[in-house]
Amino acid sequence: MRLLRHADFERVYKLGRRHFSASMTVFYLPRPEVQPQDAAKAAAIRGLRVGFTVGRALGGAVDRNRMKRRLREAVRLARPPAEVRADVVINPKKSLLANDFEAVLNEVRRAFVVIEEKLAGKVENRSIAVKRGIPRSRTSRNR
Repeated sequence: MRLLRHADFERVYKLGRRHFSASMTVFYLPRPEVQPQDAAKAAAIRGLRVGFTVGRALGGAVDRNRMKRRLREAVRLARPPAEVRADVVINPKKSLLANDFEAVLNEVRRAFVVIEEKLAGKVENRSIAVKRGIPRSRTSRNR
């Protein structure tokens, strides 16, 4: 799944969290649970939606397109976890072109692991807080 709409990118930037690595910054935001009636829509809503932004400051069109191609392939090979429901935006740094592809692939894999851990922990923390009777306002500080 790809993240394509400008509004989705803006929502991830404004409300999401960040993960920094050597050659990229990864923004992520969990998507709320939705119960669609159509089975095809239900399958489309599962998993991560990934988008890329490569600004003009990172080079000419050839360099920017090469960065996007490398990132798309790394995401394809990293196989993000299907049970995590989130929107992800990847912003590469100039060093992405100089890095070996294996290093880029490892950074993408690590980012997906971090996202999965953070979002799984957030869900567990909220469910534990609800069981203990802690008001929601005290658990929402960890955004």
